[in-house]
Amino acid sequence: MIRIRPAEARDAQQIAAIYMPFVTTTAISFESTPPSPEEMVRRMTEHNGYYPWLVATTEDNDAVMGYAYAGPFRDRPAYRYIVETSIYLGGNVQRGQGYGRLLYSALIETLTKQDFTQAISVLSLPNEYSIHLHESLGFRRAGVFREIGFKNSQWYDVGIWQRELTEAQTPPVDPRPFSEVGMVGPV
Repeated sequence: MIRIRPAEARDAQQIAAIYMPFVTTTAISFESTPPSPEEMVRRMTEHNGYYPWLVATTEDNDAVMGYAYAGPFRDRPAYRYIVETSIYLGGNVQRGQGYGRLLYSALIETLTKQDFTQAISVLSLPNEYSIHLHESLGFRRAGVFREIGFKNSQWYDVGIWQRELTEAQTPPVDPRPFSEVGMVGPV
């Protein structure tokens, strides 16, 4: 049994450990140096509680199995209604068991409750597991940038997946901070 809850500073060590192999051994992340736990805390808190960071933990709430988060899509004011999302599962988590789906669903439900209009996910390609997860949750391929990331001695394509969260209104409704809405979804 897993629990989904908001990430806390005490989770940073485990979050950094989950992310490290994606940085050091794959092109799933285009970072070249794994962030420290202190850097992960900074990332979680840099927007003053505006964007959610969620973790999937064991039932006793101790071991972090994965994390999902949202952040600004771009830093121009016109983009404030849109978020970019990401999810990472630990290497010990068996794929295809629904853990990622449960975690990412909670993130999507939370972002919808916050009144964001679109979620964008940027995936290095190939990445069939992540594509399947995103598409199973309503994301649709919006485009591909060819040979845009160079890592591990080769070029990689990057795909953009997009999901509507709420209907865009005119004038738009400003999204509410995560600190105000809280997590929505399974606990």
